Amino acid sequence: MCEAGTYEELFAPVEAILMVATEPVSSCDLADVLGVDVDVGEATLGDLAAVYRGERGGRRAGFELREIAGGWRFYSSREWASLVGRFIVGTAQARLSQAALETLAVIAYRQPISRSRISHIRGVNVDAVVRTLVTRGLVEEVGESDSGARLYGTTREFLEKMGFASLDDLVPLAPYLPTGEELDELEEQL
Repeated sequence: MCEAGTYEELFAPVEAILMVATEPVSSCDLADVLGVDVDVGEATLGDLAAVYRGERGGRRAGFELREIAGGWRFYSSREWASLVGRFIVGTAQARLSQAALETLAVIAYRQPISRSRISHIRGVNVDAVVRTLVTRGLVEEVGESDSGARLYGTTREFLEKMGFASLDDLVPLAPYLPTGEELDELEEQL
């Protein structure tokens, strides 16, 4: 397979696996997937981490391969932490809160919809959450109701971030949930 101490042919498949991992990947799991001994998996990870640190090949990468919590994972380089922090805060790339995700789901499935109707469905005031979603470009005003209330819908950016071609790609709600008309009747009764 590889000469002792050089595992470069395994670098690309290791990178591909680690790129999609949402949690640290153990060297045992990685070795199993690659079909190599655990020792080879561990050596490959160590060699690859050294490459990213600039110890082999000269150029340091802007990210690191770190062993943490019983596994290996990519992280941005500590050297660039303040720059990465400014990017995340400056571009509003932080994760959405649970409240924002719930509000976004209501808007996506029930659009066009007013803030008061969203609040009624969620049972809480959503003004600040809707403003956040508008600021992030996921939601926009799409018109007014007969009463003059602003109506909101999702944006093209929402579709792009979700990987949807259109709203038709939204996962259908479970068949046992009430229909839109039944929900309207329930809301009127409340």
